[in-house]
Amino acid sequence: MTNDARNEGKWDDIKKGRDFMKCPDFAVKMLDTDQSKDLPQPPLCLESREKVKELPADFESLLTSPLYTDLLDNRRSLRVFDSKKPMTQNELAFLLWSSQGVQEIRGKNYATFRPVPSGGARHAFETYFIARNVQGLEPGLYHYLPLEHIGQKRVSIELLKELDDCKALIPDMLAGQKWTSAAPVVLFFSCLPYRCEWRYTDMSHRVALIDLGHIGQNLMLSAAAMGMGSCCLAAYNQKLCDEILGLDGFEQYTVYACAIGRGR
Repeated sequence: MTNDARNEGKWDDIKKGRDFMKCPDFAVKMLDTDQSKDLPQPPLCLESREKVKELPADFESLLTSPLYTDLLDNRRSLRVFDSKKPMTQNELAFLLWSSQGVQEIRGKNYATFRPVPSGGARHAFETYFIARNVQGLEPGLYHYLPLEHIGQKRVSIELLKELDDCKALIPDMLAGQKWTSAAPVVLFFSCLPYRCEWRYTDMSHRVALIDLGHIGQNLMLSAAAMGMGSCCLAAYNQKLCDEILGLDGFEQYTVYACAIGRGR
């Protein structure tokens, strides 16, 4: 920490951030949760609002990197996409399933097991995406429905709204990062914090951010496995993203994004 930062009054904010990263006393905190009070658990996922569409899901035919070591070598953040190269519905389905698909439900709708880990199996996120150039899909905003096919490598989505000019809208949503407009698909992840607060109260948010890292890594490795590139994004226009995704900004809000496509 520099003297300049201390003198400018930044130290208090920085200290809060550092303390936020530390692990609290779980033994004490767990005594006073909504779960311990037998209050109702929030739903595992949001229900569909629109007409459901199932995507083709022949995942084994997609993989171009059979060796795990090659996959790790090939994964790089990509910011130069070929805007003319579309993504197939099958490729999109693999990205959605590998990052948030539901493999199993434990207990009486108590927890979901997925390809990514989550603290307490809370999985506090919903997946939305803007399809700009996906074969057979109308350009627009979509929502992934992971509970439609529990334990199966199948994927269903719903179209929430058609978008006239995705190419202009995407950079506006992503803090002016113009290169994102060339990606055929941009995924947006929202957080419904009460899914984890119900069990972990104010300890939830630190762990939820760690969970986002698990999701991002699965996405990037899955893209690399199909010969594509990706870039995860933590810089975005919060108000605009929440507005476009139809989120209230408090009980549900945008927390992460990822642009995916093929390089030039």
